[in-house]
Amino acid sequence: MRYIEAFLGYLKFERRYSEYTIRSYKIDLFQFAGFLSEDHTVGEVFKANYPEVRSWIISLMESGISPRSVNRKISSLKSYYKFLLRQGILKQDPMSKVVSPKNKKRLPVFIEAEPLALLLDQIDLWEGYEGLRDRHMIEMLYFTGMRRSELVHLKMENFQLSGLGIKVLGKRKLERIIPITNEFADQIRSYLEMREAFFSDKGISSDYFLTIKGNPVYPELVYRVVKKYLSLVTTVEKKSPHILRHTFATQMLNKGADINTIKELLGHANLSATQIYTHNTFEKLKEVYKQAHPRA
Repeated sequence: MRYIEAFLGYLKFERRYSEYTIRSYKIDLFQFAGFLSEDHTVGEVFKANYPEVRSWIISLMESGISPRSVNRKISSLKSYYKFLLRQGILKQDPMSKVVSPKNKKRLPVFIEAEPLALLLDQIDLWEGYEGLRDRHMIEMLYFTGMRRSELVHLKMENFQLSGLGIKVLGKRKLERIIPITNEFADQIRSYLEMREAFFSDKGISSDYFLTIKGNPVYPELVYRVVKKYLSLVTTVEKKSPHILRHTFATQMLNKGADINTIKELLGHANLSATQIYTHNTFEKLKEVYKQAHPRA
């Protein structure tokens, strides 16, 4: 598609977006291109005007796609057309009159500390290298709040055990250091000992988490591991690695951590992304109030 590849290159090399984010932009743009080819005479996305964009948004809403997903697709188009305007390819923005549908506010789902502690303490679940690796991946997500993509790309050199920190490469290639406790540093050393013993006769990469064949772990594997073990201790519908990130942030906030500190730990670009966790804390306060207040 004309200009789309140039735009994706701009996102990769200038904006330094992740491969996952770039893939999402590409899917949205090609989906819109498919809509234009079927329902309109416009042959290219860059030639579309406001009526075509509006028709696509309406078709998405009528097909039952959530406002959140529709807004992401709108954001993709807005970024694409802004790029074309800056390049001088377009003179008028077809998105200028587009009104985004309102999102329903959803509180982040999290897991209480007790079932997670129960899970991690079941020693018989974590046998051999693969079992210890799985446990350690869950610990890493839960104890640090890092993203799944950040965990997948961890390297041996990211760990500063003497300084009790882990260097993480986040969104837009921004680095941050997540502090860890002495106890977790000991657990990292235990994993490294098992890793070294298991792969002692093989030449392996510098990736921190490895499959039993010595290859770097991949996002789908991390998801399957988290879902498998969380299913043992919780009935929450979505048992994804991101739930552990939500759990980290919510428990930190409930225990008195400053919201700006949590923002830095999570690697959020702005505070608004972190403030959603204050709603969980407020809901917990209301629940305690109703249970404890004599006139509630």
